[in-house]
Amino acid sequence: MEQIKLDAASSRILRELQRDSRQTVQELSAKVGLSVSPCWRRVKELEATGVVRRYTALVEREKVGLSACILAQVSLLRQTEGAAEQFESAMHACAEVIECYSVTGDADYVIKVVLPDVKAYDAFLHRVMFKIKDIGTLRSMVVLREVKYETALPV
Repeated sequence: MEQIKLDAASSRILRELQRDSRQTVQELSAKVGLSVSPCWRRVKELEATGVVRRYTALVEREKVGLSACILAQVSLLRQTEGAAEQFESAMHACAEVIECYSVTGDADYVIKVVLPDVKAYDAFLHRVMFKIKDIGTLRSMVVLREVKYETALPV
């Protein structure tokens, strides 16, 4: 993946957009110290180069009934492209899986799953995870308390 070199103004724009992407270009330009047209052009360039992937809303999961957050370490039985593709495809198909990472160490993947409760996680395991033939080990960790959750990157 190509790395984009950011100057100070583009970094300021990104910090502001991560803080509040709903602000107008006029508000944004005032906060980052640029006039409106150059600020707008930089935002469009950040979008065109894929630095800004999309704009979204952060939803408080517990307020929408998703009180259980589970992190799971998954190890595959076979380290093959086919096994990895099958697992990754299954993770993409599950709305409950909000993050999935291929990692080094004792596990092959770490996933983050959000559900209404632990009983729903048990159902998820039976409906999805136990049907993936190449899973060798699955270690689940129920999140007790969120200590830090930040979506803004330190640019």
